[in-house]
Amino acid sequence: MTLTQYYTATTLDGFIADPTNSLDWLFTRKQEEDGALNYGDFIVGVGAMAMGSTTYEWILDHEFAGKDRAEWQWPYDLPCWVFTHRQLPVVPDSRIEFTSAEVASVHKEMVAAAGGRNVWIVGGGDLAGQFADMGLLDEVIVSIAPVTLGRGAPLLPRRIELRLDELGRNGDLVGARFSVVRPPA
Repeated sequence: MTLTQYYTATTLDGFIADPTNSLDWLFTRKQEEDGALNYGDFIVGVGAMAMGSTTYEWILDHEFAGKDRAEWQWPYDLPCWVFTHRQLPVVPDSRIEFTSAEVASVHKEMVAAAGGRNVWIVGGGDLAGQFADMGLLDEVIVSIAPVTLGRGAPLLPRRIELRLDELGRNGDLVGARFSVVRPPA
């Protein structure tokens, strides 16, 4: 069964990026490649992904800074949907589709493209929340860093009921896997 998963990292006070969309707070933390809820184990189960425009632009800024557009190479060999209402630079030869459609209609395409594997909601928190609002988010998998920012981009800017299914330490981080609790029908 295909799961739709929001896999991310957050500060202790619940922010996925600082007010300038920086992740510097995360990259100073030690992680173990084979630690609890590690990226390597997670990504092998992913068949499609979605992200918002700010996340997409962050990848462009950090993967391709100073490179000629002809040198750009998308770091994922997965179909990817970028939710945006703006015109954004296109990465040549990538499997990226830009959309401003509702998440419910795009989700069906994503599940089909995933081919029985999972769908990864990369970020941000509002996009993950939109999937949750439509009853389409199954899991939140989060690495919690021992730092606070006080403000920035929130992990999930709405109320979502969750059930803790797994907890572990990965270097400096605490990893937690939650199932989304859906209200009784």
